[in-house]
Amino acid sequence: MKVSFLCTAAVAVWVVGAQPVTPVEPALAEIAATRQFLEAKISPDGAHVAYVEALQEGKSAIYLAPRRRITAGDGKASYDEHGVAWSPDGKQIAFLSDREKKEQLQLYIAPADGGPARQVTHVKGLLDDARWSPDGKQVAILFTEDLPQRAGPLDPVPPDSGVLESKIYEQRLTVVDAATGAVRQLSPKDMYVYEYDWSPDGRSFAATAAAGAGDDNWWIAQLHTVSAATGEMKAIYKPGVQQQIAAPRWSPDGRSIVFIGGLMSDEGSTGGDIFQAPAGGGEARNLTPGLASSASNITWPRQSKQLYFTEHYDGGSAISRLDPATGQVERLWQGEESINPAFDDSGISMTADGKASAVIRNSWRAAPEIWWGAIGEWKQATHENGARKPLWGEAKSLHWTSDGVRVQGWLLYPRDFAPDRKYPMVVAVHGGPASSLKPAWPRPGFNPTLLSQQGYFVLLPNPRGSYGQGEKFALANVADFGGGDLRDILAGVEEAIRTAPVDAKRVGLTGWSYGGFMTMWAVTQTDRFRAAVAGAGIANWQSYYGENAIDQWMIPYFGASVYDDPAVYAKSSAINFIKRVKTPTLVFVGDRDGECPPPQSYEFWHALKTLGVKTQMVVYPDEGHVFHTAEHQRDVLVRMIGWFNENLR
Repeated sequence: MKVSFLCTAAVAVWVVGAQPVTPVEPALAEIAATRQFLEAKISPDGAHVAYVEALQEGKSAIYLAPRRRITAGDGKASYDEHGVAWSPDGKQIAFLSDREKKEQLQLYIAPADGGPARQVTHVKGLLDDARWSPDGKQVAILFTEDLPQRAGPLDPVPPDSGVLESKIYEQRLTVVDAATGAVRQLSPKDMYVYEYDWSPDGRSFAATAAAGAGDDNWWIAQLHTVSAATGEMKAIYKPGVQQQIAAPRWSPDGRSIVFIGGLMSDEGSTGGDIFQAPAGGGEARNLTPGLASSASNITWPRQSKQLYFTEHYDGGSAISRLDPATGQVERLWQGEESINPAFDDSGISMTADGKASAVIRNSWRAAPEIWWGAIGEWKQATHENGARKPLWGEAKSLHWTSDGVRVQGWLLYPRDFAPDRKYPMVVAVHGGPASSLKPAWPRPGFNPTLLSQQGYFVLLPNPRGSYGQGEKFALANVADFGGGDLRDILAGVEEAIRTAPVDAKRVGLTGWSYGGFMTMWAVTQTDRFRAAVAGAGIANWQSYYGENAIDQWMIPYFGASVYDDPAVYAKSSAINFIKRVKTPTLVFVGDRDGECPPPQSYEFWHALKTLGVKTQMVVYPDEGHVFHTAEHQRDVLVRMIGWFNENLR
């Protein structure tokens, strides 16, 4: 209770020192006016593309390109409508809508050629990921019965009070009869199902699942098959400690299941190699050993012998085709852009024959739009963001060598760049650490990209531990947080100074989540940075282990629990080197963050304040790891800019 009181007090002190040099309102207005797309789904015959557009206040809408709305209502009201699934014959669309009751999704089915939608379910709880059976008679769905809140570790955790008990809500594989609406929960009550896929004959499912709490146990999920008739669940593959699995896809011949396996720090942020396991169980075979990228999702068209996968590749995106029979990989497209939402790559939606696809494309220069057609030969299906203009500078891909390792990053130039001037620079470290910073049109919230508008260079490194250069590179920071990855970042700073007119005496550092840790850590290890902003950081890995809601992610990275090997956690804890800090540091955190709890930020801020280092801490009420309130998103951005303007100019 004491920490909660002090954090609440910190929230009340909303004082910004230096204001932004350039007003941020135009850039914020440009971002707010941008239409954001959440899904793009092509029909099995390639005749239509359905897409989901995000609206205000957590709502979303479904359209058929170019812009015919599919809705459970009359078309006049807005709801949360998403989760598009085409029937195998392309004549019907299943989707989720909260039309009946706000924040309670139900399954609806609408005719693709027009007409009212029909409500299929009347359940209580969370529904997600609808998929039609191969015969088009059933729709499978993930159902968490009686879930009292939005699911996911990024969302606010419930406040604790009274006797603490762990109430587990299991997400179960469930089948709905498309004609009658009859609901059958299939998977066992004690198993949490994360992802799944129908077998080609409709008799089974492939599923990733684990017993226990869903948010925490994703890191130990195994590959299972589930009987569509009885719900009997059979484990067919158990990954190693340093391998998580995602994107299970059944082969068209029904003999095997492919999936992505690799070291992953966050559910939904996928990267690794592609593996194939026999459907009846047995050893999994790596189909892409030595892949110089990180597979992020898989699509296997039902009429194709070859599968397709999206990739994190050298700071950008790529799509390749893989023949599992021969192991041959063919790169079909690559680009300096993002496809689909930046954090949650949902893969490419493809026709049954694999000849056409639909994707969401965006970069720093181009706002999001829906594209469709043959891979790499897409045509633009929407033109909703044609009026949007970038209010930030040009970006260049940099490469440098650190400890003999090739590292990539992006250098974003000041918006009104003049080559005869020297500019300050801020280094922005991405979260994860298993993630990749790729070109993407800015979204609301913590966004160092907008420092470009204020006359800064912005360095966005992808240090070891990131996706994009193969699994060996992604594994390179295991048991070495703040070691090689920090050396990679510092070497990137020197490369940026060598490449561009960066003022070496005015360099700042920021980041959120793992980037927040790296910010807290770096200022204890080097005096390179003159100002820092740490969002949702981690100051003490030893205490963090007992505070966060997802501790299973730590064992693959540290090699043991904190109780078995406290030393490996201690060596990367900023708090143990805190007396070295001289850098003015601003600290942000949400008061209900379960991934990087507020006590971590409080420990760091309290130490700096005690030691006389310039600091400020802001705690945002009712926010989790990702902020949802527009006022808070703006406040974080303005404070970050103000802090750097005050301490770097």
